[in-house]
Amino acid sequence: MTNVTQLFDAQQPDQRSAAITKAAEAISQRELIVLPTDTVYGVGADAFSPQAVAVLLAAKGRSRQSPPPVLIGSTNVLDALAVNIPATGRQLAQAFWPGALTLVLQAQPSLTWDLGETRGTVALRLPNDELAQQILRQTGPLAVSSANRHGQPAATSINQAQDALGEAVAVYINDGTRADQQASTIVDCTVIPHRVLRAGAITIEQLRNVVPEMLDLDDPAPEDSAAS
Repeated sequence: MTNVTQLFDAQQPDQRSAAITKAAEAISQRELIVLPTDTVYGVGADAFSPQAVAVLLAAKGRSRQSPPPVLIGSTNVLDALAVNIPATGRQLAQAFWPGALTLVLQAQPSLTWDLGETRGTVALRLPNDELAQQILRQTGPLAVSSANRHGQPAATSINQAQDALGEAVAVYINDGTRADQQASTIVDCTVIPHRVLRAGAITIEQLRNVVPEMLDLDDPAPEDSAAS
């Protein structure tokens, strides 16, 4: 691994394409990158490299009990990464992707990845950010977590990401602040009815407009309410 950290300002047209190229090179070498998303800045690693994912978790101070979600650059890869996708899960993806919704699905068992203790699931999201999508189309699916140390506030600027992660990251890509953004809403599509696991930018009302039986964070499961 290189010890040289590079910073690119993607707001400058002459640096934007170089940033994408260098990010792809770093990912291919199992190094970490920090990239903008439509929510906050994220630190990314090759989702199919257990070594790279382990480096990401170590850089954040996260354990294998907190596996990172996977960002994708196109809905076309959904069926390559997940199996037994319910129709309601596809409806949510169609309604809110690209966007701030993360879907927990059953992982494709044939894939040789190790994201941590996922219990056979994978959390997928297609970000609504043109630069992030361009990077993802070059790198393939990335394990991405917010660019901060575990337990600290998510980075909404490249400076915050650099302060948190320092030389653990090979390539930093600046694309302005994300100060007004919330983290993505996480929905577990492996259970029926689906349940919100983390509140975020997509509200429960918006979700229920697509899947009326959606359970919110604190809603009791149907069998619980029936028994009470």
